[in-house]
Amino acid sequence: MNEVSERALINRYLGISARSTTALMSRIEKGLTFDAYRSFRKTSGLQDSSLKPVIGIKPRTFDRRRSSNRFTTAESDRLVSIARLFAKAVRLFDGDTDSARRWLTSGTRAFGGMTPLEMAKTETGAREVEKLIGRLEHGVFT
Repeated sequence: MNEVSERALINRYLGISARSTTALMSRIEKGLTFDAYRSFRKTSGLQDSSLKPVIGIKPRTFDRRRSSNRFTTAESDRLVSIARLFAKAVRLFDGDTDSARRWLTSGTRAFGGMTPLEMAKTETGAREVEKLIGRLEHGVFT
């Protein structure tokens, strides 16, 4: 997936419009709105119980973000990272969002039984998920 199509998917999943990487960075720095979270939850089919831990947000903080309608820069960056992983997983499954969602939320041997979403709680873990997706795309089963 090239950078433009990946960004287009991220935009679609988050319900935003960022025409360049710098525009996306600006949106992240400003803090994504709660509507971006709602849009991603709806388009991905992922549940709050799966998303909140990956964003690194506790229930009371989540409620405050909903009230203020704005995530912090760090939370916004995590949400974009999750959307990017979701886009890569959808591509892995040839556009099948249900299969991508199931894969992201199912334990995998490559991660010692952890789900790819659990691995993605940190940037290091998210990179490992991306590497695994790349290996699977090229037929290297691990």
